[in-house]
This record gives sequence, structure tokens and C-alpha cells, in this order.
Amino acid sequence: MKNLRYSRIASINEIGNEGIEKLKNGKVLVIGCGALGSLCSMYLAASGVGTIGIADFDTIDISNLQRQLFFNEESLGKSKLKILSKRMSEINSEIAINEYQILINYQTALEIFPSYNFIIDGSDNPSTKKMTSQVCEKLEIPYCIGGVKEFSGQVMSWLPGCTGYTDLFGDFSTECGMSPCAINGVIGPAAGVVASVQAAEAIKYLCNVGSLIVNRLYSFNLLTPSSSIYTF
Repeated sequence: MKNLRYSRIASINEIGNEGIEKLKNGKVLVIGCGALGSLCSMYLAASGVGTIGIADFDTIDISNLQRQLFFNEESLGKSKLKILSKRMSEINSEIAINEYQILINYQTALEIFPSYNFIIDGSDNPSTKKMTSQVCEKLEIPYCIGGVKEFSGQVMSWLPGCTGYTDLFGDFSTECGMSPCAINGVIGPAAGVVASVQAAEAIKYLCNVGSLIVNRLYSFNLLTPSSSIYTF
């Protein structure tokens, strides 16, 4: 069963069976169980990342169902974290899931982040993204931050010595492009693209293959459509 479960990943030359073992031993924390975090967490679970932490204190609202595909109408009012954790376990019973049904702030981040190899920020507000970058850079833990707005999205990663999120956006406002979807609106597929890229960044890092989006910003617009890589 194990060989069959990960056979499509193991058949990738850059990953192979050695990469599967690296994923099994990997530890990734995903902040937010919304449009980005939920899909990203499911991809990581399906890929066999051994330990996945998920953090969120929100409940499911009917407006979430347009882009958060792992919830349904029967889930309304229930914990996003609990529903997502169950779905992750159903798709892969071999992994460990750590649940953090709390607000991840600077202090809790300092306590939780050191237990993980890689941090993914799928939150929907710039202040949380800024906190993630500050704590990760302080602790020298690699991270990936993504955001969506309407038809567009942005993703960047960080490794020690590279340009960080706050270096790029500075003392930003919610007009920076990584804004809450409640303010700007978003189509589901745009969130899906960002979440997929974030999951791929974590997989590449754990397997030590390819190049992360460091010192760069990946940006796309599905309306035109177009995509760009900005280098810093």
C-alpha cells in the first residue's frame, strides 16, 4: 500500500524513494485553514509529509464554501481546524496532525515554530504575514507566504540570508496585494493556484530539489491571463 500510495511522487527523478523518506520525516506548519491553508494542508497530507501542524481558531461560514472545498453545508458553524484535520486523516492515516486552535501571535509563534522545518502562511491578513516573517527570520526557519486578491495572487519564500516579506513590503497597508479576501473578493481558482504553489515550495524544500521562490515574487493574474517573476 505504501509503495502504491506514493508511487507517482517516487517516480519523479528529482524525488524518488529517498525523497519520500524525506517527506515522511518532514514537519510543516500551516497557518490558517481557509482557502489557502486548507488546500495546501491536504496536498501536504496526501504527499506524505510526516508531521503537519494546522493553526486556526475560526468557524465555517457559508461564504467560505465558494473557495474552501473541504467544507460543506453540514459543516457551517463548526471549527475549520477540526473539520480539516479529519479530512487530512481520512486521506492519509499515516501522518501526524498537530492542531492549534488558537490565535498565532508573536508569542505563540515563538513557542510553536521551532518544532517545524518549514512554515506556510495561508492567513488572510497582512499583519499575520508580517508576524510570520519576523518570527521565522528571528528563528531562521524557512517560510512561504501567499496571498490572493480577486483574480490574482502572489507567492514568495524565504531562506536565511534572502529578502524577507517585510523587506519587500515594509510597513504596508492592506493595499499591498496580499489583502483579506473579505475586502477585495477572490475567485476560488486563484486561491487554488497560490495554495498549490505554497505546497510545492514545502515539498521542494523538504526534498532539497529545485529552486524556491527566494529573492523573488511570483505574481499571476487569471483575468488576463498573465504571470511574472519579480527578482530582488
